[in-house]
Amino acid sequence: MSLPRQPIAVVFDMDGLLVDTETVYRDAMAMTARELGHEVSLDVFRAMIGLPDNHELLTGHYGADFPVEAFNDRTMVLADEIIAAGVALKAGAEEILDRLDELALPRAIATSSSHRAVASHLGPSGLIPRFHTIVAKGDYTRGKPNPDPYLTAAERLGVDPALCLALEDSHNGVRAAAAAGMMTVMVPDLLDPTEEMHDLCVRIARDLHEVRGWLG
Repeated sequence: MSLPRQPIAVVFDMDGLLVDTETVYRDAMAMTARELGHEVSLDVFRAMIGLPDNHELLTGHYGADFPVEAFNDRTMVLADEIIAAGVALKAGAEEILDRLDELALPRAIATSSSHRAVASHLGPSGLIPRFHTIVAKGDYTRGKPNPDPYLTAAERLGVDPALCLALEDSHNGVRAAAAAGMMTVMVPDLLDPTEEMHDLCVRIARDLHEVRGWLG
């Protein structure tokens, strides 16, 4: 199996794709919710994956008086504590970057997380300097599932979005990349590919090792 065409640039999501942090956020949210006297259902957590703003989703589920800001602040404290102890890279993350080096292909990150989170999640791995640009929360007007993060990444790389390969693990991320006109591959983490994902993606990959094999 191969890609329909070879890209001239690659744009990566971060959480759940390059680094195994989605499980960290899931556990931190569950702990915070219990502290506040609530439970976080898996459906609610899955719906938040890839979203830059969870206010509407949380108040819609728990009610208008749900303390969203306190919930998010406490979740970040707990997640930071877990991440500081060490978080693993996803399988194939380093190897696919090695392949892009061999092919001399530019690459970017387009994430819903903040630049602070990028430094926290990827900094210890030493991978940040291997990307030509990092597009994070605050660098675009509308977050995923809107195409803005991916369009911004393509603009910074100086590459037509149609010539970029986008790698995503979340449904909202896939929607964003596809809306930007990129050749999109889903590498599932905590979310299974739906019929919609199969329609929007050119391929569904088991991991980044498989994607690496499709390059070049």
